Amino acid sequence: MTDLTINREDGPNGGRYSTSVNGEEAEMTYSRAGKTRIIIDHTGVPDSMRGLGVGKRLVEAAVADARAEGFKIIPLCPFAKATLAKHAEWQDVVQ
Repeated sequence: MTDLTINREDGPNGGRYSTSVNGEEAEMTYSRAGKTRIIIDHTGVPDSMRGLGVGKRLVEAAVADARAEGFKIIPLCPFAKATLAKHAEWQDVVQ
């Protein structure tokens, strides 16, 4: 899925990353823990998208933003936590 567009909605208390495939939406939500940390608290991927790497791409977008904006990620969501743990190259943004 190289042409997948990840959208970010960001607010003062949190936000979400989302994408759509064939009219269905996947999302990963987060809350803010101060100015330098976000807590990823939920990842939801419809069954129709399973196995396509959509969830990983949502996490990857958060990692890229964390590096660009200088914040750390606290992965409360089991999916995000497992995905981050599988990638040693992402550990610089995990708290």
